[in-house]
Amino acid sequence: MKAVFIVFNQSNTERVEYMLDELKISGFTFFEEVQGRGTYSGEPRRGTHTWPEMNSAVITMVDDDRVDELLRTIHKLDKRNEEVGVRAFVWNIEDNV
Repeated sequence: MKAVFIVFNQSNTERVEYMLDELKISGFTFFEEVQGRGTYSGEPRRGTHTWPEMNSAVITMVDDDRVDELLRTIHKLDKRNEEVGVRAFVWNIEDNV
């Protein structure tokens, strides 16, 4: 099992939820108003007068064989508008209860 942490501009919230629905990924945790800045060329998302935009994030646990499809779909969403930005990070899940 893998954890996939997806960070995205709040303007993509409906698209990310739609993507998860289309992929039949029902379990996730949603984080609103996540602050940060992209690694390479991202502008800060701070919710301030200077940097008014904000990010959100979703973490979901998926079976290993679902990760590639999810990452491909996230990549397609990112390519729609690269300035807005969507990123995903994958971790191994050793155990759960």
